[in-house]
Amino acid sequence: MLIIDSKDCENIDKALKKYKKKFEKAKILLQLRERQSYTKPSVKHRTKVLKAVYKQKIASGQIEG
Repeated sequence: MLIIDSKDCENIDKALKKYKKKFEKAKILLQLRERQSYTKPSVKHRTKVLKAVYKQKIASGQIEG
């Protein structure tokens, strides 16, 4: 649960902006999307390895990002 401390004189727009930033930093939406379907640990590991290989290729200059 996200709690935003707002002062009495603070504008509602500023409080909403604070809430949106806090929501994004907490990565709640990512967690919800991740929990919608089950992914096997082997699939998670494979995607992690493929991302690392891709980043390595970009760093070495084989692929232009």
